[in-house]
Amino acid sequence: MTIKDCIAPGDSIFCPRSYDYYSSDHCYGQDDDPTEFTKTLSPVTIIRQNSSHSSRSGADDNEDPNDSISEKSDDDQAVLVPASTSYPDTEGGTSTLGTIFLIVNAALGAGLLNLPKAFDQAGGVVTAVLVQAMLLVFIMLALLILAQTANIDNSATLQEVMHTVAGVWGRRATSVIVTVYCFGSCITFLIIIGDQFDRAFASLVGSEYCHTWYYNRDFVMPASSFLLILPLCYTKKIDFLKYASAFGVFIIIYVVVLIFVEYATGDHVPGPIKTKPDDWVDVFSVIPVICFGYQCHVSIIPIYSCMKHRNIKHFSVASTSAIAICVFTYTGAATFGYLTFGSTVSEDILTNYNAKKPSVMIALVAMGLKTYATYPILLFCGREGLSSIVKDLFVKDDTPSKEKTRRYTIATIWFVATILLAIEIPNIGAVIHVLGSFAAIFIFVFPGVCLLQTTLTKDFNLSTTKSRLTIILALSFVVLGFFLFGVVLTQGIITDLSPASTESPPLCETEARGFRFYFNLFNVT
Repeated sequence: MTIKDCIAPGDSIFCPRSYDYYSSDHCYGQDDDPTEFTKTLSPVTIIRQNSSHSSRSGADDNEDPNDSISEKSDDDQAVLVPASTSYPDTEGGTSTLGTIFLIVNAALGAGLLNLPKAFDQAGGVVTAVLVQAMLLVFIMLALLILAQTANIDNSATLQEVMHTVAGVWGRRATSVIVTVYCFGSCITFLIIIGDQFDRAFASLVGSEYCHTWYYNRDFVMPASSFLLILPLCYTKKIDFLKYASAFGVFIIIYVVVLIFVEYATGDHVPGPIKTKPDDWVDVFSVIPVICFGYQCHVSIIPIYSCMKHRNIKHFSVASTSAIAICVFTYTGAATFGYLTFGSTVSEDILTNYNAKKPSVMIALVAMGLKTYATYPILLFCGREGLSSIVKDLFVKDDTPSKEKTRRYTIATIWFVATILLAIEIPNIGAVIHVLGSFAAIFIFVFPGVCLLQTTLTKDFNLSTTKSRLTIILALSFVVLGFFLFGVVLTQGIITDLSPASTESPPLCETEARGFRFYFNLFNVT
């Protein structure tokens, strides 16, 4: 089994390995129940090997070796010990170069379309780039902290890592946050699909396209999603989308090249270009988009767990290289996109271009296809996270029929709910404001908790300067994470609800949109 069989790029349902072996052949999404691992052996079950071996040196040879391992219980006790920072090479695992590709694919995505608008809201290119540079320090440190913590018990998911440092309720809370994040991401993808149809129809049919019901995005987006997305949402495995996910990287690169070419050769007249923020609070406008764009921390643990050379040295090279590629990609696209249109840039920059140009039409079609293929992956991640919570709390004796019923029920409700919300939400910026705040939890709070717990376990009395400085760093992560979460979420909600919100006008105005469109269509009063 190859790494691609183990995890689809950008996926969050993973290939956990048990504490007792490191074989890459044991992957969730293949033949196993995704929650079975936590039912049999918890990542918290770590033994203090030095003390246990010395105290048991004269023990009876017939004594059950599992007696030395803490049994799983529904409390928040976690015994952490320093662990090896590397493991034997995994046969069939991904190379360092392959890991770079996986991380890039996990990070690059829909955030790129909204970043030029975020640069405008933050006060221009210089301000946004400086904020991005400061956040990148924490983003890189967070990746290394999570990987180091994953080494304690060879964890293969973010949930398992948080189980290690925060017990069963840490795992459950992480599952809830991951589920909410995936749900919001699915809404974003549907909005992007609607945006691409709008731009294409506006260029091919005319500016009044939306007055024909079968060209209206409120019909086209749900109908096409029902045909192309929903059938893929019920599968137990998601392996068949790995190639489409990999192709997504090249689609993003094509979009970046298009933005640069349009800036260099296009005849666009830019609106006002800011050189500083109108208000210091505006600086926070770019934070959720940056956090959303660079958020690969949910996927980073399974990617790391499937590395051929699973050690911090190789992972540092891979993660640093991948983030560097993302920096050049995001910064280039946002800078040239903003300079092309100035303050008139849309929440989805592709809607600013004329789709009558073949190069733009290719980008629209490619982004649409990428989004159709990416939605099922995020639904799969959220579905399994939610299923694990339901099973953990309410299901004692699971059966294949119960699992199938649970899977179909969650997938159907999830799909319908995201469709309904995507119809009512006008643009991806409204969703990214909220998702960016949750991304701050992945980037700041979770790594901070990991660093805090592992440091206190090794040196509870903080007897060394290194330990005290590490605790300060850990607390900085946690405090900053909660601060950004609160500020960004509050600011995003206020912006989305404000009647003075400066969102770009739609390409085609209709008398009714959302649910009212269907009321009018079927003459429902």
